Amino acid sequence: MARTLIRSAVQADLARLTEIYNYYVLTSPATFDLEPLTIEQRAGWFLEHAGTGRHRLLVADEEGLVVGYASTSRFRDRAAYDTTVEASIYCAPEAVGRGIGRALYRELFAAIAAEDVNRIVAGITLPNDPSVALHRSFGFIQVGAFSQNSRKFDRYWDVAWFERPLAQ
Repeated sequence: MARTLIRSAVQADLARLTEIYNYYVLTSPATFDLEPLTIEQRAGWFLEHAGTGRHRLLVADEEGLVVGYASTSRFRDRAAYDTTVEASIYCAPEAVGRGIGRALYRELFAAIAAEDVNRIVAGITLPNDPSVALHRSFGFIQVGAFSQNSRKFDRYWDVAWFERPLAQ
């Protein structure tokens, strides 16, 4: 089994990050983009993250191949929301179920531990028992759900919202 290195994302990772994300665009309601994105379309998202600060992007690297990523991003664009970040996580399909997501979140939350963050939130399309279990294992609690607020694959989906304090 390959050794997994968790590290900050670099520009050279963008193509692989886009590939992983587009897998879910095409196959899953985990994201509500309906069409695959180009590398150029993902560049703005990538640039919103840095190696320091509250908005981070970490990758799981196995011998030079990115097999997953996790990020904390701006929750809303108004300044009063700055101390809340939204967490996201995606693993390549061949890496699902191997503990990659758990390793990514562990490192991500440790990386922002000293930042001015009060809450971490996450939206999870339901049903998604593995994602709910992962988030609960990191202390997230469900605080609400929107019913049938998104349509993809000719059906409506519910989205549950989870939160946790940064400090636990």
